[in-house]
Amino acid sequence: MLRQVLSYRDTSFVKILAGVRRCGKSTLLAMLEQTLLDDGVPQHNIFSRKLDDIWLPIDYDAETLLDEARKAITASDDSRPFYVLLDEVQEIPRWELVVRKLQARPNTDIYITGSNSTLLSGELATHLTGRYVQIHVYPLSFKEFRETGWGTTDDDLFQRYMRYGGMPVFVNDDIQDQPRIISALNDVYESIVNKDVIQRYGFRDAATVRKIARYLFSTSGNLFSSWNVYNALKSSGVSTTFTTMENQIEALKNAFAIYDAEQTAVRGKALLRPQRKFYPVDNGLRNLVNHFADSDHGAQLEGIVFMELKRRGYDVSIGKTSDGEIDFVAQRADERIYIQVTLSMLEESTRARELRPLLGLSDAYPRMVLTLDRFSAGTTEQGIRIVNAVDWLLEA
Repeated sequence: MLRQVLSYRDTSFVKILAGVRRCGKSTLLAMLEQTLLDDGVPQHNIFSRKLDDIWLPIDYDAETLLDEARKAITASDDSRPFYVLLDEVQEIPRWELVVRKLQARPNTDIYITGSNSTLLSGELATHLTGRYVQIHVYPLSFKEFRETGWGTTDDDLFQRYMRYGGMPVFVNDDIQDQPRIISALNDVYESIVNKDVIQRYGFRDAATVRKIARYLFSTSGNLFSSWNVYNALKSSGVSTTFTTMENQIEALKNAFAIYDAEQTAVRGKALLRPQRKFYPVDNGLRNLVNHFADSDHGAQLEGIVFMELKRRGYDVSIGKTSDGEIDFVAQRADERIYIQVTLSMLEESTRARELRPLLGLSDAYPRMVLTLDRFSAGTTEQGIRIVNAVDWLLEA
C-alpha cells in the first residue's frame, strides 16, 4: 500500500487515503513521513497534523490549521518540496478550503486521510475540480495478517483471521486474548456507528441506526431487499420512513463500514429490480455483532473473498443466470473473473450445485471455485479452476 502512495509522490494531485476508521490510515501516513525523512527531506519541510488528536484545542478550526501551515511554510526550505500530511480531515469543518489554498502553492505535495466518502469526494470535487486521486485503505489482508506470526500454520492462522478479522488496532498492540480483542473491536464498531454515522449525519433515532447496522453486519452475504427490511422494522414497532432507512444504510456505506454488490443478469435481460448483498469491511466486526457464534462460516468466507477482491481493485457484482447464482462477477478494466465460494467441494451435491452456474456460461472469461477444501483442488474438464481459498489469498 505504501508503494502505491509513493507512486504519486511529488505530483500535483491531492492524495486521499480513504477508509473505515482505525483501519491503518494513520499508520500509513506515519510510514510515509518516515520514508520522506529517510530520503533526506528535512523535518521542517513536513507539515503533519492528526486532526482527531485528543490534544488538539477544542476550538481548533480551519483558520488555525491554515495559520499553522503558513508558519511552517515560512520556516521551510523553499528550494525543496513542502509536504503536507493531514490525518482525519473530516474532523475540521471547511478543511477543503485549506487544502485548496495549499494546493495552489507551487512545489507542495499534499496527502490527507479521511473516514467519510461523501465529504472526501463531494467537497473536494467542488473545490479541486478533479485534481485529486483517491487510494482506498482497508483493514489487513490475510497476507498482511500472516506476517503477525500468530499461527503455527497458514490454515491455523486463517481460522483466527476468519474469526477476528484484520483490524490493525489489536494486531499492532499484539492483543491475542479474546476478551481484549473483543473489547478493541467493540471500540472500533462503536466509534464508527456513533461518530461516523449517527453524529456525522445527525440521525435522531440512534436505536434504529444501530438495529440496521447490526442487521447488515450479521446477515452479510444474504440477498437484501430494502422493502422487506423496512416492513420488518415497521412490524416490530420501529417508527421510521423508507427514505430515512435508506439514508441510514447510505451513511454506513459512506463511513466505509459496509460495501454492497448488486445482483445483475450475466446474460439476457437485465434485472428490473436488482437486489443487493452487503458485506462488512472486516469479518471481526461481523462476528462481533453475532457474539462470535460458531456458525455461518460459509458467509464469513464469502465476505473475506469479497473484500480481497476490492483490495485487488475489482468492481464486484452478484451474477444471476437461469442456472443459479454466481457468487461474484469481478471486473477490472477488460478483465473479468467468475467466482464461486464454498467451504467444501467434497459432497457431490455441493460440487454439482457450485459448478452448475459456471458451466452454463458461454464466454471465455476465467471461472473459479474458492474453497477451504484442499482435496478438491485442480481444474475440471471444462476448465474451471478449484483453488484453496487460503492459497488464493496469499497470491496477492
